[in-house]
Parts: sequence; structure tokens; C-alpha cells
Amino acid sequence: MSEPELRLDAYLPYRLSVASNAVSGLIARSYQDRFGLSVPQWRLICVLAEDDGLTQGQLVARTVMDKVTVSRAAQGLLKRHLVARSDHQADGRSHVLALTHEGQGLHAEIAPLALAYEAALISGLAPDEVALLKRLLGRLQTAAGQLAGDTPG
Repeated sequence: MSEPELRLDAYLPYRLSVASNAVSGLIARSYQDRFGLSVPQWRLICVLAEDDGLTQGQLVARTVMDKVTVSRAAQGLLKRHLVARSDHQADGRSHVLALTHEGQGLHAEIAPLALAYEAALISGLAPDEVALLKRLLGRLQTAAGQLAGDTPG
């Protein structure tokens, strides 16, 4: 019996990466062109809009981006006065980031556009297919975390 052949177009990790890059690239061009934001910056704004006042470590965990990417994104947002940094009350070595009034306004302006992109992307799927896709992506993310030793099995 022969070994299974690796065919890139049928290889699920490759297909997920290509799909993710296509979606992120489409949205990134819009955010960059219209609002001067990178995808990491937009992710930080979204997370801070949901849970204002987070440390860089909390942002790393919530966005699943590395520390350097989060730090660079935060610095860019600080320079544009979209986020403010304050001292962490319990840990003097840490800072807390929160959206400024300008950051909240930008989020309120972009969020409907982001939802419209999502609606356009999933318009060819039935609601139960969307729900299934979200569940399957969550399971794949959990499995990847377990294989990487990031989450308990």
C-alpha cells in the first residue's frame, strides 16, 4: 500500500491559510486605504471596544498575535491618539491600553463596514452552514492549540 500523496490544493492547512489571506487582504486594503489602519491595529481597536482597559499581555492572548505585532500596532494607535496608555494599578511594570474618544468614534465608523464585508462573504452560505463553519473553525483552532501545547487536552 502506498503512502498518501501530499497535494497542496487538497491540504487543509494550506487551504485555510489561502482563504484567510484572501479575506484578510481584502479587508486590510479597505482599512488601510480608507482609515490608515493595519489589520493588527484594527484587531486591537475591536478588542478594546469590547473590553476596554487591557494590558499588552491580555491583548496578545485575545488577538492571538505575537507580542511584537501587538506592540507595534499599539504604538501606531498611540501616535494617532486612538488609544491611551495608563499605569497598571496592580503591576507597576505593566500598562493598560484603552480606546480614546477618537478611537471609539473610529470603531463606530468601521464596525458597520466590517459587518457588511462579513455579510457579503457569507452571502452564498445558508445560516446553518455559517454556524457549522464557525463551530468547525473553533474546533480546528482548539486542536491546533493542543498540538502546540497551548491549551490543555
